[in-house]
Amino acid sequence: MRKFLRDNGLSLFFGLLFLLALAGQALAGHADFNDRQLQDGGSPVGFGDYLASSDFLVDVAENWQSEYLQFLLYVVATVYLIQRGSPESKPSSRIGRESDRDQLVGAHATARSPKWARTGGWRTAVFSRSLGLVMGLLFLATWGVQSAAGLAAYNSDQLLSFGDPVDWLGYVGSAEFWNRSLQNWQSEFLALGSMAVLSVYLRQRGSPESKPVGAPHTATDETG
Repeated sequence: MRKFLRDNGLSLFFGLLFLLALAGQALAGHADFNDRQLQDGGSPVGFGDYLASSDFLVDVAENWQSEYLQFLLYVVATVYLIQRGSPESKPSSRIGRESDRDQLVGAHATARSPKWARTGGWRTAVFSRSLGLVMGLLFLATWGVQSAAGLAAYNSDQLLSFGDPVDWLGYVGSAEFWNRSLQNWQSEFLALGSMAVLSVYLRQRGSPESKPVGAPHTATDETG
């Protein structure tokens, strides 16, 4: 058990933080939702009903999809784009998809390489892009959930204010949908850009996200 906790400490730590933050969001969101219900002359709802509501689902989904978009773009962009001096970037000599030898695929795979890296053909092609593909699918899935839940929440508000409900295309093309989406996207892009630039000049001793403390600012990978 101790070895398991040590070997999986990072995922367990962030998994626990995720569950705690999600629970906190649910409790705070439920209280806020009921406050707004009372202010509008409505009746408060139970915690279980709130968790099943479109209001809670759209708030969760819109944050998830912005995170997956962030990592999808980051995974793909760092194949071809560099930031000189950043440990988040490859050196200029490795721009692009790199050779089979560099990537240990096909004839260059080792006995410890994943099976699909050794077999060649479509399996290796898919596995070579699997991280971006899965991130892309997760983004599309959470974007779809956000748009569907947001549509339900938007139409509910429309009916309460005696407005006309809209269809899915109408909601996806609405200012509300893009306001909710872009306010999350811009913060993700800012965070990624800040990390790429600040890590050129700043250090965090012992972190794989940082170059060694004594590495020159122009060193462009985590090993300095």
